[in-house]
Amino acid sequence: MSVRFWGVRGSIACPGANTSRYGGNTSCVEVRCGERVLIFDAGTGLRELGKVLGSHTGIEANILLSHCHFDHICGLPFFLPCYSEANRVRLWAGNLLPDFKLAQVIGQMMAPPLFPIAHDALKSELEFRDFKAGETLTPVAGVTVRTMHLNHPNGATGYRLEFDGRSVAYITDNESKTAAPDGELVSFLAGVDVLIYDCTYTDEEVRSHIGWGHSSWQEGLKLAAAAAAKTFCIFHHDPDHDDAMLDRVAAEVSALRAGVVVAREGLILQI
Repeated sequence: MSVRFWGVRGSIACPGANTSRYGGNTSCVEVRCGERVLIFDAGTGLRELGKVLGSHTGIEANILLSHCHFDHICGLPFFLPCYSEANRVRLWAGNLLPDFKLAQVIGQMMAPPLFPIAHDALKSELEFRDFKAGETLTPVAGVTVRTMHLNHPNGATGYRLEFDGRSVAYITDNESKTAAPDGELVSFLAGVDVLIYDCTYTDEEVRSHIGWGHSSWQEGLKLAAAAAAKTFCIFHHDPDHDDAMLDRVAAEVSALRAGVVVAREGLILQI
């Protein structure tokens, strides 16, 4: 089982010299369970993953969306496997029902005047799976995905993927409701091998962004400790946090807990 980061930013892609080491693409994380490919979110990082997968045929990819804000879905039209009839791409969203459906949302994104081609140009076998956060999913044989509702405008879904006795949690776009870690979330994450968590802000920055639906690395650190997560990954970096800023975060957090990972594009974790 492995985890690879293809996009680690939130809000908007921010390529440039000041973000070259950690990366400027928005959220996209690949999890390999044996030969099975599961993907968390379809931000701009999905394009690079698609270029790697695009040389293969008969791909079956499951894309588990935290939610459908633009920075988390805008990579889908540029995901190369979507353009081959030999591939199967299944998209999952747990935050839309009953007001919306995932096919409707993607259809609106890929339509004039916002986009030049409709989503029916995607020639792969494309499936849309709506569910309600809290359900347990089995996207492929041998892989269990538990889900829960997160605190974010318009809703978001947290995931805990379990395979062969190992686990990865993907919890992004979540705002802490209390000073102490949320008990339901702590139970959901208990003993997880890898916790990928929304650390958009610092504690100081969070105070001026109440209601925006994001957390801080300090809050994430408390959550990881309370849940006894084995590896804690700082993720969903603010676009204004350049490489130098993230270096400072890495130094501060390392002084508090050994083995913390500040997510960067290209990083691979073996579990």
